[in-house]
Amino acid sequence: MRRLIVDGYNVLHADDRYRRLAEQDLDAARARLVEDVAAFSAGEWHATVVFDGGGNAWSDGAPHHVAGVSVMFSREGESADSVIEALASRSRERGERVTIVTSDAATQWTVMRGEVVRVSSAEFIREVRDTGDDWMAYSPAGARKGTVQERIDDDVRSILARWARGRVPDEH
Repeated sequence: MRRLIVDGYNVLHADDRYRRLAEQDLDAARARLVEDVAAFSAGEWHATVVFDGGGNAWSDGAPHHVAGVSVMFSREGESADSVIEALASRSRERGERVTIVTSDAATQWTVMRGEVVRVSSAEFIREVRDTGDDWMAYSPAGARKGTVQERIDDDVRSILARWARGRVPDEH
């Protein structure tokens, strides 16, 4: 299986659709990106989306699993770029074929060696869109319409929002 590692905020800022949504509701924009990655990667990739949580005192860097995708917020004091680089390095050491989605120049140069391929955020967004409705048949939710955000329970959405802020799920 191939590994796909996505620089979450880099992609959110590279596309008008995500960016406009993030201006209104950052949680919804992150959920939309995770949904798109889940549908795009289903059955072909082990996907991880990494968001920068380095400035968040509550962020512990633990991976969470949503719709078949690992979602990570970097620990306090750690950048998403360093998490992406470490994930790429470990995957490369295991002999996995790795694709990193980022437009960050420093990350590109660090990860581009061995079996690691870099795809820009804009290229990835085009690939996701070019596949269009075809990949919806393979999404984790099957042929159901609507977004992950629309299908998940309000309690689960609340838990995801707390994870994004580095708080444990049972905190209120």
